[in-house]
Amino acid sequence: MPGAPGSRVTRLELLYDLIFVFAFLNVTVLVGNTLRPRAIIAGIVVLALLWWCWSGLAALGNITRANRGALPLIGFATMAAAFILALTIPQAFMDQPGELRGPVVFAVAYLMVRALTVGAFWFVTTPGTPSRRRLWLLTAAAGLAAVLVLTAALASLWAPDPRSTVWIRIILWCVAMVMEAVAARTPPYSGWAGLSAGHWAERHALIVLVAIGESVISLGLGAGTLAELTLTVPIIVAAVLGIALVATLWWLHYDTFALAVEQVIHGVRDKRRIPLTRDVYTYLHLLLIMGIIGTALGLKLVVRTVAGEAGRPLNPTEARILYLGVVVFLLAEISIALRTFGVVPRPALFAAAALTAVAAAADRAPALAALGFLTTACVMLALDQRLRQAAFRQRVRQSAFQEEQVVETALNRWRVEHRQRRQLL
Repeated sequence: MPGAPGSRVTRLELLYDLIFVFAFLNVTVLVGNTLRPRAIIAGIVVLALLWWCWSGLAALGNITRANRGALPLIGFATMAAAFILALTIPQAFMDQPGELRGPVVFAVAYLMVRALTVGAFWFVTTPGTPSRRRLWLLTAAAGLAAVLVLTAALASLWAPDPRSTVWIRIILWCVAMVMEAVAARTPPYSGWAGLSAGHWAERHALIVLVAIGESVISLGLGAGTLAELTLTVPIIVAAVLGIALVATLWWLHYDTFALAVEQVIHGVRDKRRIPLTRDVYTYLHLLLIMGIIGTALGLKLVVRTVAGEAGRPLNPTEARILYLGVVVFLLAEISIALRTFGVVPRPALFAAAALTAVAAAADRAPALAALGFLTTACVMLALDQRLRQAAFRQRVRQSAFQEEQVVETALNRWRVEHRQRRQLL
C-alpha cells in the first residue's frame, strides 16, 4: 500500500531501528579498542555505510506502508542481515585466525541489506512508471558500492602487501560511501524524499534519539560489565555529568530546533522541498549522528578513566574525542539551521569555536573536570538559547501543539462516525 503525505512512522520501522542501537554501540567498540587514527577513520567509514543502509529503509517507509503485505517479511530478512552487519563491525577490518573472515562476513551482510532494500523498491513500484525507471540508478549505485565493499573484504587475497589490507579496505569503502552519497542526490531517493515530510522528519528524529540512547548505554558500559563495577563517588559524579550532557544535547535538538525544521519543511510545497529534505536529513543528519556517537565514545572513555584512577586526566586523543564529538554535533545543528532558515546561530558557533580551542588543553585536567566543563558549557548554551529565543520557541511550540489538536480532533471525529456506521450495520 503506498504512503501518503500524512503518513507517520510505523511500529515495524521502530523495530528496524533497534538494530542500529547495537550497530552504533559496536562502532564505539571498533574505535575505542585502539583509538588510533586508522581506527577513527574506519569508524567514520563504517558509520557512513550504516547510515546509507538505514536511509534506504527510511526512504522505503516514506513511499509505502512498511507494515502491510509482504513488506514485513522483507523487513525481517533485512533486520537479520543488518544485525549480522552490526555484529561483525569490530572485526570488519581484520581477519581473525580460526574464525570466519570478519571483513567478508561484513561485506556479505552489507550486500544482503542493500539487495533486500533495493529489491523491496522494485517490489512496491509499478512497472512502466517513472519511479520504476529511476530504480535503475539506485540499483546501479548500490550494486557498485556493494562490489567495492566485497572487493575490499577480499583484499588479503590480492593485496601485494598484507600489512596494507586495512588501508585498502578503508579507501575502497570510502569510495563506496561516496557512491552512496551521490546516489542520494539522484532519483529515486531525491524524488521520493518529499512524499511525506512528517514521516521523513519523524524518522530522522527517531534515529537521532537512537544515537542519544546509545550514548547512555556507552556511559553505563564505560567501566566494564556491571557485575565487575566498583561503585565510587567519582563514578557516580561521572554518571550524573554524563546524563546531564546527554540531556542537554537532547534539549538543544528536540525542544524547539527539530520542530522548527519540520515546520519549515511542511511549508515548502514546490520543487524546493526535495533538495531541502535531502540536504537537511540525508546529509546533515549523518553529521549529527557522527557527533553524537563521538560524544558517546568520549563518555565511555571518561568513565573508564575515572574507574581506573579518579584523578587521572584523559590522554590527548580521548580528550579530543570527547570535546570534538560535541563540536561536530553543534556544527551539524548550525549547518541545518543555515540550510533551513538561512541564518547562523551565533551562540552555537561561538560555543563550537570555544570548545575546539579548549579540546587542545582538556587532557591537562582530571577527566571529571574535563567532563564537568564540557557539560557546563553545553548547559549554558541551552539556557542562552532558551532566554534569547523565548518568543521564537513559543511560536514553534504553539504551532506544534495546535497541529496535535487538529489531528486529535479529526481522529476523534472519524472514530465517532466509524462507530455510528458500525452500529447502523
